[in-house]
Amino acid sequence: MSEPSTPRSAAERVPGAREVRAEDAFDAAAVADWLGEHAGDRAGMEGLPEVRQFSGGASNLTYLLRYPERDLILRRPPAGRKAKGAHDMGREYRIQSRLAPVFPYVPAMVAFCEDASVIGSEFYVMERLAGPIPRKELPRDVSLSPEEVRRLCVNVLDLLVDLHSVDTDAAGLAGFGRGEGYVARQVAGWSERYRGARTWNAGSFEGVMAWLEANQPQDRRTCLIHNDFRFDNVVLDAEDPTRPVGLLDWEMATLGDPLMDLGGALAYWVEAGDDPLFRLFRRQPTHLEGMLTRAEAREYYLERSGIRLTEREWAFYEVFGLFRLAVICQQIYFRYHHRQTTNRAFRFFWLACRLLERRCGRIIRRVGS
Repeated sequence: MSEPSTPRSAAERVPGAREVRAEDAFDAAAVADWLGEHAGDRAGMEGLPEVRQFSGGASNLTYLLRYPERDLILRRPPAGRKAKGAHDMGREYRIQSRLAPVFPYVPAMVAFCEDASVIGSEFYVMERLAGPIPRKELPRDVSLSPEEVRRLCVNVLDLLVDLHSVDTDAAGLAGFGRGEGYVARQVAGWSERYRGARTWNAGSFEGVMAWLEANQPQDRRTCLIHNDFRFDNVVLDAEDPTRPVGLLDWEMATLGDPLMDLGGALAYWVEAGDDPLFRLFRRQPTHLEGMLTRAEAREYYLERSGIRLTEREWAFYEVFGLFRLAVICQQIYFRYHHRQTTNRAFRFFWLACRLLERRCGRIIRRVGS
């Protein structure tokens, strides 16, 4: 192999891409060699890439492979205990590959490696979608008025509506779900995951799980759902940062009930008026002036989708979304608790679970059991 490529200037650094944590490092030369043999388009991939790690993710690990004239993204599973069926790199790669012709918001796939001997796990590589990503705050170079913030919010919700309208048969995605019974499987599956990942300092959630079991509705319909739809998985147009151009992180995408997807998305929706402790766990800029509230976002989606729900009917999806988020937090904290990761960003996730359990309880009491 040739010497590592000369890195671009600091001004050209990609936001969020930082030095790779020692525990997450891999052999860049082995990846470069493998790509040289398996990538369909090898243009701009001479030499060794500079490798940086994105620090924002809390599940699969995401890296920037920076060549002098090309940026690629590598995705791989985390180390440590994993839920059954989670972190399936091949599935994530195939979904995006098939979705691209009918939903132009997914990155172009480059190659999938199922040979764990290359870096110690499966991984896939895709093109980097360039553009600002709204994480906890808007990017420093993005300044939006309240009217523009509202337009961004509506456009992101429209993206979710459009995703739920994809013709899955035409996209060759019909086999990515298990058919009817999605809601019931989710309630049972996430309850089992929580019990398996609970640590001594986390709440029991037994009352919440019992309420979900007793109040689950039938599937409303089946469509492609993202299952991790958040602002920090959306790439914006650099020229018009109110307009989405990409949707990332398809790890949990499947065929299921669209209202479960909406409930999951709104679980992350921390508003300016939420209590101070809950606001500490905000991961997206839904607090900005001009953003729709959770209730407004829900009503906008339902109106665009032609769905009618009572407050009590919606409560199930809201509580399930919050519970599911708590399970995700607890699974991540489990790895930190048992020293399977040293990322200190996860050290207070048990507290987030406690707050989420309290919020679920308030909703359940409001609508009655």
